[in-house]
Amino acid sequence: MKKVFVLFALAGLVMTTSCGKKEVEQTEEIIENQVEETEEIIDDSVEELDETVEDTVDSVEVTVEEVTEEVNG
Repeated sequence: MKKVFVLFALAGLVMTTSCGKKEVEQTEEIIENQVEETEEIIDDSVEELDETVEDTVDSVEVTVEEVTEEVNG
């Protein structure tokens, strides 16, 4: 009877070990995918910020030129 319990215990450990490895590999893949997605989101945000800054600088330049022309007459 003891041998049966030992066999069940060993089988349970083997199953836990084999199934646990898959979860670790899947978790690693999920982490890698999240890192890639985060990098893409950051890159997109930086590009949008650059465009916004360029637009703002252009707008300020136009406004400064208009005010300068009005003051100089």
